[in-house]
Amino acid sequence: MNSLTDTFGRAHNYLRVSLTDACNFRCQYCVASFGEINHPSPHLMQADEITAIIQIFSELGVDRVRFTGGEPLVRKDALHVFNNIGKLPLKLAITTNGVFLDKYISCFEEIGLRSINVSLDTLDADKFKTITKVDAFSKVIGNIEKLIQHDFHVKINAVVMQGMNETEICDFVELTRNLPVHVRFIEFMPFKGNEWDHEKVYSYREMMEQIEGKYDIEKLEDKPEDTAKKYQAKGFAGTFAVISTVTEPFCSGCNRLRLTADGKMKNCLFSQTETDLLSAYRKGEDIRPLIIQNVKSKFAMLGGQQLSNEMENRSMISIGG
Repeated sequence: MNSLTDTFGRAHNYLRVSLTDACNFRCQYCVASFGEINHPSPHLMQADEITAIIQIFSELGVDRVRFTGGEPLVRKDALHVFNNIGKLPLKLAITTNGVFLDKYISCFEEIGLRSINVSLDTLDADKFKTITKVDAFSKVIGNIEKLIQHDFHVKINAVVMQGMNETEICDFVELTRNLPVHVRFIEFMPFKGNEWDHEKVYSYREMMEQIEGKYDIEKLEDKPEDTAKKYQAKGFAGTFAVISTVTEPFCSGCNRLRLTADGKMKNCLFSQTETDLLSAYRKGEDIRPLIIQNVKSKFAMLGGQQLSNEMENRSMISIGG
């Protein structure tokens, strides 16, 4: 029974949980705070709080959880969090920059976490260092190869921006020729402090025009709740897709909710309002009515806003990717 149905009839079974707002990369479009953390600060959800709150979401109808950040694997008690959540009846996934993945492969196998999204905006080592401010390209590529060897479902998330990496679109598609990876091109989206400008957006249509000019492609089936429009170059081992948030939003089938690292619930990536679940939980209050009301207040599209650089929202890293 799913209790998390909004006023537009959309049932929400997918929760994205940010484990930290810190990251070891400093990508401009995300506005990252830099560095590792030894222990989560008091204003962030602690490991047992994360477990308890996710369990409540599970009781209300959530059956899918994705761990995000920041970079979730810089959190020092991440292993404890994963082992706790692994005991719940949930389908688990994670989005990461890939640097520390080799340390967690055995844990993920043990708890049944098989779907991993790796954020990788370029296939050029020098450009990678320019974008991230970190010299870790070889480590990330090596960890992607290890995931494939261990039969994980691997997606590569590439945020495409005019003047940064739009010339690499076909290079990413070529990656899927022999590797069973699933590339997802993401249109550059506006968040607080990321210097978004519509002229920096490389659109879904522009991406497809470039790809169709080189490859014989076929459209794959999209589920109603999918954010990505999926394709495959004929005969290739992997697939590619486009997340067209800016030029062709996909809100009608949305089944996603978000929990920030400081315990705030957002019913949309672009929602202007949040519900403070962590403070209520720490006071011993029943947070179920708060969760249900938050879902009921969800707008039909884009958090009730128009996409612009003046949107009221957090930075991407403080929301959770």
